[in-house]
Amino acid sequence: MKQALIVIDAQESFRQRPFWDDAEYPAYVRAQQALIDAAAARGIAVLQVFHQANSDDPANPFSPASGHVATLRELRISPTAVFRKTVHSSLYARDEAGGTLHDWLKANAIEAVAISGLRTEQCCETTARHASDEGFKVRYALDATLTFTMQSASGKRYSPQEIREHTALVLQGRFADVVPAADALA
Repeated sequence: MKQALIVIDAQESFRQRPFWDDAEYPAYVRAQQALIDAAAARGIAVLQVFHQANSDDPANPFSPASGHVATLRELRISPTAVFRKTVHSSLYARDEAGGTLHDWLKANAIEAVAISGLRTEQCCETTARHASDEGFKVRYALDATLTFTMQSASGKRYSPQEIREHTALVLQGRFADVVPAADALA
């Protein structure tokens, strides 16, 4: 089964956000880098996706004008292709020629995708669900995703671990195989 690794929103923009927290970051970087390196060593396509705002305001960390729509400085990645998106699902992301990530996957006969990046419960989870709905086999590399503490409307705070557990619960067996990064590539 031909597969690809999707590295979603692993970008400096998030470091500029008030919720950024370094506590979980070193473990994420280790898992993400190991997954990137494993894919590259096996000749598996590494597809990098950036989230960017439709804005030229340099104060917006997701605006290309900010200089923060760039790979997290601790990661080393030589992507097979680069895509940019303005929505949550990476399958809608576009390359410089205007083709979507979904189109790239189909054109390259990709049947399975490994999901990694930021944020666990947002763009990574959305992409996993969308890819599953489009017929791809999805492996969700839980430890190669990163998120941050969140607060609900009722005021309850959820730790990154609780958010990861929830994501694993709702994806496993329905939309994806939730696995450690070491097992994300078939």
